[in-house]
Amino acid sequence: MIEAELKAELRDPAAVRGALDTRADGVTETYRDVYYDQGDGWPMRAAGRELRVRVVESPGGERRILTYKDPSEHESGSKAEHELLVSDAATMGVVLERLGYQPSIRITKCCTNYHLEHSGRKLLATLVTVPELAGRTYLEVETMAAEGDVDAALDVVRQVLAEVGVSADELTDELYMDAVVKARG
Repeated sequence: MIEAELKAELRDPAAVRGALDTRADGVTETYRDVYYDQGDGWPMRAAGRELRVRVVESPGGERRILTYKDPSEHESGSKAEHELLVSDAATMGVVLERLGYQPSIRITKCCTNYHLEHSGRKLLATLVTVPELAGRTYLEVETMAAEGDVDAALDVVRQVLAEVGVSADELTDELYMDAVVKARG
């Protein structure tokens, strides 16, 4: 499956949060991400691939997820995504390192997740702040799509973005990784 997703850097986060709050209850979670790569120069990232271990801390407990994303084959940047729950993030990190992968960057994201339905699709809308990117708030809206269904899925994502007050000129394809590396200097 392909994660059909668009991300916006918000001009008015409070208004967007208010619009989302009228549609669903938001769940606040903290994502602690470790991205892995195959050495100097980040060759996987350069090829558009992602390998990540994420620890999600939420009111209901903790989840640990291993994620691999293929390079995007769509102009939106949407990617095929493969996820697996793991019982121990630290041990998963050791396994990856023994296989030759190295931690390339660690990022913490403070998220509020809204589970929505629109046009027969289940969507996840996530308000995101990253401590190192002070003053910047993002909204990611995603839904899963089969190959060949990405354009239709993205049309629904765009509808949801517009309905919560996000304009097309707020859309960004900047990766959190890149923004954090830049902020860290």
